[in-house]
Amino acid sequence: MSAGALLTPAQVEVARSSALAILAGLDATLLGQQALTRQVLVACLARGHVLLEGLPGLGKTELVKALARLLGLEFRRLQFTPDLMPGDVTGGHILEEDEHGRRNFVFHAGPVFANVLLADEINRASPKTQSALLEAMAERRVSVLGETRTLPDPFYVLATQNPIELEGTYPLPEAQLDRFLFKLEVGAVERDVLESILCERRGGRPPQLEPVTDAARLAELFAAVDAVFLPRAVASWIARLVEATHPTRASAPAKVRDYVRHGASPRGAIAIGEAARAHALLAGKPNVGFDDVRAVASSALAHRLVLDHRARLDGVRGVDVLTSVLASVGEVEEPAAR
Repeated sequence: MSAGALLTPAQVEVARSSALAILAGLDATLLGQQALTRQVLVACLARGHVLLEGLPGLGKTELVKALARLLGLEFRRLQFTPDLMPGDVTGGHILEEDEHGRRNFVFHAGPVFANVLLADEINRASPKTQSALLEAMAERRVSVLGETRTLPDPFYVLATQNPIELEGTYPLPEAQLDRFLFKLEVGAVERDVLESILCERRGGRPPQLEPVTDAARLAELFAAVDAVFLPRAVASWIARLVEATHPTRASAPAKVRDYVRHGASPRGAIAIGEAARAHALLAGKPNVGFDDVRAVASSALAHRLVLDHRARLDGVRGVDVLTSVLASVGEVEEPAAR
């Protein structure tokens, strides 16, 4: 697929079929969570990291394991605990003796050197350990003792966290949250889904999955996402949405001015654009529409807002603010009043 070329209907359909095969496997693993699995796949196609928030036992870990299995990628799991050290994430140098009796420091790679890293309960580790992922998530590389090592491609961090109200958790800092393309809430399922789990999943064991793609086909899928066209009008709307999250801007709605201390960064606008491309391809379209932006905007922006203390007192969340922004900023820019 040549750079800058528009997707043909046949190319869109081939890429969409591959993506839907992955989605079918995710839906078979996590029953009754179709909206969640679709967002996880969109983030994957956009090559972004995902933060999954929810109570224990909702299937977050199984979802990540299923994604790695379906994509045929190397998977590592790291349980974040208060005593976890940064070197436990990145790896480090160990003094070893060779066959000639000489001692040298040899680097041993940590679990971050994988295609898919499950950072389980990331908010139970100290901020120092959380920060070990900053360079890895932003630049796909790790620096240890002045030496930089490139991570495998593709590289995903899918992190889980318990609601911050639970004991023994550390809030993720804004810089860490900004590295996640999406933050998704994992909620409880309905009664009929629980019934299906009891009848069809003895002991809660998920189905055995086989890879539905390989490295070559995955690269083609990424290239197809990159080729999805983003019209100027849609890009303008994304820019205006992000601008409206800043309380000092004239376009900011009342809820932003009342509850937001700092709005989303340019990385937030980039996140919406990339995720909207992936969403459009999954819908079988060669170009991004306003509906694709609406489908991903909240997941991409809500966690990037720094809320004022009044928001907590009034029970206002980032998603509530984003709902107000989406409702107040029109898709077509109104001409300035003379």
